[in-house]
Amino acid sequence: MMNEDESGKASKHEGTLDLSAFKIIYVAPMKALVQEVVKNFSKRLGPYGIQVRELSGDSSLTRQQISETQMIVTTPEKWDIVTRQGEGRAYTQLVRLVIIDEIHLLHDDRGPVLESIVARVIRQVETTAEPIRLVGLSATLPNYADVATFLRVDPKKGMFFFDHSYRPVPLQMQYIGVTERNAFRRFQLQNEVCYEKATMQRRNGNQMLIFVHSRAETGKTAKALRDLAMENDQLSLFVKEGGATQEILREELGSVKNADLKEVLSYGFAIHHAGMARADRELVEDLFADGHIGVLCCTATLAWGVNLPAHAVIIKGTQIYDPSKGRWAELSPLDVLQMLGRAGRPQYDNEGEGIIMTAHSELQYYLSLTNLQLPVESQMIKTLPDHLNAEIVLGTIQTVSEAVEWLSYTFLYVRMLKNPNLYGISEQAAKEDPTLKHRRMDLAHTAACMLERSHLIRYDRRSGALQSTPLGRIASQYYISHSSVAMYSRHLRPNMADIDLLRLFSMSGEFAHITVREEEKLELSKLATRVPIPVKESPNEPSAKINILLQAYISRLKLDGFALVSDMAFIQQSAARIMRALFEISLRRGWSSLSKLTLAFANMVAYRVWRSQSPLRQFKNVPEIVARKLERKSDIEWARYADLNPSDLGELVGVPKMGRTLHKLVHQFPKLELSAHIQPITRSTLRVELNLVPDFEFDINIHGYVQLFHIIVEDVNGESILHHELFLLKNTGAEDEHTVVFTVNILDPLPPSYFIRVISDRWLHSEAVLPISFNKMILPAKFYPPTELLDLQPLPISVLGESAFVKLYNFNEFNPIQTQTFHHLFKTDKNCLLCAPSGSGKSACAEFAIMRMLVNDPQGKCVYVTPKEEAALHTYKDWSTRFGSILRSGQVVQLTGEVAPDLKLIGEAKIIVCTAKQWDVISRRWRQRRAVQAITLFIADDLHFLGGNVGPTMEVVISRMRFISTQKQQKQDSQLRMIGLSASLANAREVGEWMGVPSKGLFNFSPKVRPIPLEIYFHAFDQSNFASRLMAMGKPVYNAVMRHSDSKPSIIFVPSRRQAQLTAIDLMTYRQSIEGETFLSKDVDADSIAKVASNLREPALQQVTTSGISFLHDGMIEDDWDAILGLYRDGAINVLVCPVDICWKIKIVSHLVVIMGTETFDGRERRYVDYPIADLLHMMGMASRQGVDSSGKCVIMCHTPKKEHLKKLLYDPLPIESHIDHYLHDHFNSEIVTKTISCMQDAVDYITWTLLYRRLSKNPNYYNLQGTSNVHLSEHISDMVETVLGDLEASKCCQLTDDGDVSPLNLGMIAAYYYVQYETIELIAASLTAKTKVRGILEILSHASEFSNLPIRQGEEKALKILARNLPQNLPESAQFQDPRTKALVLLHCHFSRKALSTDLRTDQKRVLCDSINLIPAIVDVISSNGWLKPALAAMELSQMVVQGLWNKDNILMQIPHFTKEIVQRCEAYEGEEPIESVFDILTLDDDVRNDLLRLPDEKMADVAVFCNNYPNIEVAFDVQDADDITASDPVQIAVTLEREVDEDDDDEIDESEMGKVAASLFPKEKREGWWIVVGDTKTNSLLSLKRVNLLRKQKAVLEFMAPDEPGDYNLTLFCMSDSYLGCDQEYSVPISVAVGESDDDESSSGSESN
Repeated sequence: MMNEDESGKASKHEGTLDLSAFKIIYVAPMKALVQEVVKNFSKRLGPYGIQVRELSGDSSLTRQQISETQMIVTTPEKWDIVTRQGEGRAYTQLVRLVIIDEIHLLHDDRGPVLESIVARVIRQVETTAEPIRLVGLSATLPNYADVATFLRVDPKKGMFFFDHSYRPVPLQMQYIGVTERNAFRRFQLQNEVCYEKATMQRRNGNQMLIFVHSRAETGKTAKALRDLAMENDQLSLFVKEGGATQEILREELGSVKNADLKEVLSYGFAIHHAGMARADRELVEDLFADGHIGVLCCTATLAWGVNLPAHAVIIKGTQIYDPSKGRWAELSPLDVLQMLGRAGRPQYDNEGEGIIMTAHSELQYYLSLTNLQLPVESQMIKTLPDHLNAEIVLGTIQTVSEAVEWLSYTFLYVRMLKNPNLYGISEQAAKEDPTLKHRRMDLAHTAACMLERSHLIRYDRRSGALQSTPLGRIASQYYISHSSVAMYSRHLRPNMADIDLLRLFSMSGEFAHITVREEEKLELSKLATRVPIPVKESPNEPSAKINILLQAYISRLKLDGFALVSDMAFIQQSAARIMRALFEISLRRGWSSLSKLTLAFANMVAYRVWRSQSPLRQFKNVPEIVARKLERKSDIEWARYADLNPSDLGELVGVPKMGRTLHKLVHQFPKLELSAHIQPITRSTLRVELNLVPDFEFDINIHGYVQLFHIIVEDVNGESILHHELFLLKNTGAEDEHTVVFTVNILDPLPPSYFIRVISDRWLHSEAVLPISFNKMILPAKFYPPTELLDLQPLPISVLGESAFVKLYNFNEFNPIQTQTFHHLFKTDKNCLLCAPSGSGKSACAEFAIMRMLVNDPQGKCVYVTPKEEAALHTYKDWSTRFGSILRSGQVVQLTGEVAPDLKLIGEAKIIVCTAKQWDVISRRWRQRRAVQAITLFIADDLHFLGGNVGPTMEVVISRMRFISTQKQQKQDSQLRMIGLSASLANAREVGEWMGVPSKGLFNFSPKVRPIPLEIYFHAFDQSNFASRLMAMGKPVYNAVMRHSDSKPSIIFVPSRRQAQLTAIDLMTYRQSIEGETFLSKDVDADSIAKVASNLREPALQQVTTSGISFLHDGMIEDDWDAILGLYRDGAINVLVCPVDICWKIKIVSHLVVIMGTETFDGRERRYVDYPIADLLHMMGMASRQGVDSSGKCVIMCHTPKKEHLKKLLYDPLPIESHIDHYLHDHFNSEIVTKTISCMQDAVDYITWTLLYRRLSKNPNYYNLQGTSNVHLSEHISDMVETVLGDLEASKCCQLTDDGDVSPLNLGMIAAYYYVQYETIELIAASLTAKTKVRGILEILSHASEFSNLPIRQGEEKALKILARNLPQNLPESAQFQDPRTKALVLLHCHFSRKALSTDLRTDQKRVLCDSINLIPAIVDVISSNGWLKPALAAMELSQMVVQGLWNKDNILMQIPHFTKEIVQRCEAYEGEEPIESVFDILTLDDDVRNDLLRLPDEKMADVAVFCNNYPNIEVAFDVQDADDITASDPVQIAVTLEREVDEDDDDEIDESEMGKVAASLFPKEKREGWWIVVGDTKTNSLLSLKRVNLLRKQKAVLEFMAPDEPGDYNLTLFCMSDSYLGCDQEYSVPISVAVGESDDDESSSGSESN
């Protein structure tokens, strides 16, 4: 049967297979059958390159293998586990075909597994709308139509039924009933019957199979038959004397391993079962297929797994031992049919014979079975709770009504409709409820109640909501029944020992059927004395038997009784799984010793090694004798083995030649070195930075691709777990140091220490412990309580007085926070700090202060500083429209970051908006800059960023403004008022004191106080793998949107751009499949949205936008971005998905915010890092629409270990610490250059102005201080200052004298002037030489520290490698692709080669270009201070390359917009009067010639014209002053005049301010032309003088340099170099003649600048 999905579509791509685009799943019921199918399909699909692999209980595949495999053959249980866990979704999404073999197993106890798999597949198809084809194969069934309905098969096309008459060989059946009761006699009797039938068959020359039901039985039967043949002297029937067969059998006998087989093979008998070596099994199969064996005794595995037909089949006895029931049971009908299916060989026989031997009482049953056949019924009800739990955990069922819906997908439902009586439904009920909804409701409710009783789910009877608990997740993941998990949960105790644990294990429900038989008691009592852990119960108890067998398994003891062996195998299969589950439960409960014990047991079972045995037994190739010798030397600790050399180890075991092997193994044993750095954040939170260094040889063959470790933080007694997280060590990072950062609660009272344990997940004894002592720890000071929000009457906006101000607001009254702060901000001039959660209208509070300034101080100027560029832009846009309406134009400005234009802007403006960095650049030289001194109001927003990356710059700026304000007060100058705005801070008091805020001006509201209340929901996910965790969040995100925000706007934040697109598509498909509709509001016109969507650039965006969902990302084109935000603001789109990195860029609000995951990948550290807390607070602040919502909602989905920490951070005020101590170098350097710091003492004083100084005494341990006394503090600060100044001196940025005076040096000045990091300048100065060319300068540029925090995303290393391969120039040998500096270099190369990049890389490239254009002038200045000419010119060329996006070797016409290589070739081939070589030549061509050469449409022609007209045409005139009077070693001056040539016609129209704007379509921001004027001597490669000028119309410059020491004639060169255009540089020859100077000692000793 197959359900039709993709039939009849012919492929366009004939003959190619995209092997990565699909997976095929083949589900077969038995392991033996799985192996057979793998073998068969591998042979047949191999030629197409399709990989077939087995995935069953004992063979799991690594991720790598799964991704390489196209066809996976598996057992139902294994596939159920894979699809149950979110982990597998990465590849289950690719499944396109599921084949279920032997689907008649629905009738079996394992049937429910098949039902749940099929139901899951069909529901997946419905929710994701991606088709999966189902194919079911089965033996003949009477109710095949029901199975077809269950598989959703179209009965006309997809259902094929062949009854017995289609058998290739008709079957003749015989039934033999045995009445004998005595077991021994019965055995003899059966053998005699078998022998009689066998001789009959051999006389006709036929082969036969005898099926028996245990492995031992095969040998016994074969020997009995051989003995009977000897007695009756009929051996020749089975093997002819002297024939070829006899020869072949004798020959093969030598290679046989199995003893029983050896005894009987030469007589023409053989045995076959799964316990034999593979070689033996294959030998028997081959000999039987070739007809050399007459009678084969085998177990049922042969029937299922190996396709070996024979003429006759005997089933000898129908009783089989079933370890899951613990007793002998009748063979299942399916097994019988399967065995009989082997009778009759299609090619040779015209009929086959089947003989069933059974107890006389069972004859009737088997007769009806093979003739009438019983319908297949569903067994689902028995295990319904477990399957329901799995679906709840998976997230596909979240209410009882969904469970009822799910039941309608099962085979149970199909059969209940057909045969209601059997399932306990009366005829009456079936009539009244034709869809059986009530019955399904009963089933779902009962199952849910059972699960709730076992604590596997939470069941809310009122709403019908079902929610899984940690126990439920464990039960589903480890495939354990709800009753067992509930029992473990009841009986587990935190301090269990081995004895108790094994007792609990043996009480598991999975083993409820195991009983103790008479014949086993003796062997069990013997075993009980041999196992290491004492068993309390008597060996006659079933629980004792389980306990003994598990220990016997670990101890590798040999067993005799067949039933015992199969019981042991059954127990062992579940043991590791159950121990893992117990480990998870004890982890969840925070029980340390039990977690370690259960994990150890799970590994003991896996490796069959006791803890007391040598850890080296876990390697496969350690001989038993060596391991024993190691165990005798118990006086040597395991930890000391690593220090022994090979010869010592060889001596230790007395086998010298094993020494080297042992030494290698000891060093391959997983071992980590730990070190930790701890910082108390508050009195109850400790931040731990744990460094892990792998200290072993990583070998993929032994360790796989990844090793898993558990990081556990225990309290001082080692009893409870305070924190647990997983650490994955990949083979790629086996050499590196890894860092894991987490927070732990500090217990009260303070304990003496904690312990960090890192335990390997798979290796016994691989564990590292690190004690953390709290003896010297000083906890931070207690925080002051937050400000009370008073219950005040809200103020109307009319209190502002001025009607112009009232018009600025579109609401009628201020919210409680604005009301409470209004008086202080609007009626006084005092400083103020306002801390309140984001979204509480703090910006309006800042506006109060601005309005006061505008009214009271006509000369006043306000600066608004924020850490984020995006936030600055929003504020500027908002204020320029609102305040712009009451101020003159040019009075609300935003700074650009370029000093000269910015100073001009500040001079004119009233309200200045900028980022902290921009204000730092401007205010550094505040003593010289009047404009900065004129500031009267300083507003610093988002102060909670002080704890983040931008923090140090913020801190410096605020400290500087505070310093300026006290200076102004001392001079009785106008006052400088400071206003701080922030999220709720725990230590607002110190921040306020630092900013000079009086206690009345400090408003620090609690995070819970919001004008519109915010409901926060946390949703934790257990998946340790990041991608799987995001997948698991998919459905819950949809549910959150539906539950909290139906038809109200929602914003969903995801970790990356790619995820935004995936999530949007998922939400769309969920909505369509579940509700059958879209997210568009009712009153929105779908056509108008479709119209907007059709104009969008990205296909995925078009598709989702029409369903009322959309996504944004940084790389979108402006029009798309604006269109989508417009639709969202108009309410046409209800759901917006955004990557977290644009959360500051969008200024929107919603009813619901979902934060999907709280981590993002950091490629530089190769790990996932948490979102900055400021970003989280900002995103949460978007969840409230003022005046619309009565409350906002925020759902945060995170990884389980992070949940408690996040709760603490988001519910409590935020503690912030200063980070300036790590970033002092650059700030010190700038202050040294501006002479603010001229000695050590100044530097110390400078620090006293910072927040750092306030925090040092409050939280000393955070800053590595050992005490809080004045001595401690002053020593710490002095050390800090000395270290920083020492570093600056070492990098030649400043000079220190012995008295402690500090003066700036040239490099320091360059760094301060260009705002370049001191490390960059040091690197530039150290790397440059007189011979450096463009390529060298490019490498130096890319190594600037400014690029060290370029993000490296997941999988980018690969993308960069591919880009690097196709670049015209090779990268340096040492390039590492996870290094941001290599990335910067690759991006620059791509820019010059104009390579297309992905969206994310384009964003990064923009950043690299903007930084480069600032760094290159600094490089030029460093070169010029060395006096080298060629490198300076090379650096200038590089600047042109960066602006225009070309290599310096490219044709300069390529700068012109829309010019392609083809156009340039046509221009080069042009044969006019003048060749076309420069941009000007394009202008001089006739129109028709130009049109023919360019062949561009009009709008593109216009761009070409704009560029060519803007292209600078500069006249250079120069004059050597006193040219006749130049003497050696005297100063020479050259006056240079630059003048831009402008057409006379355009002269009047040209706007001066537009002059000098660079036309560069590939450069990301507006740029002004700059020109370098250089005088140098090309012969000696010496640069004599350099000036950089900006040119509008005309510019004069005077260059001065020292004349050469030797008199004579010199030919110097004057260069005029552009920093933005290629091909417009000019050079002129400057001849000078130098006369002999007067021989005056003083003059000649004054040094010369030339070299």
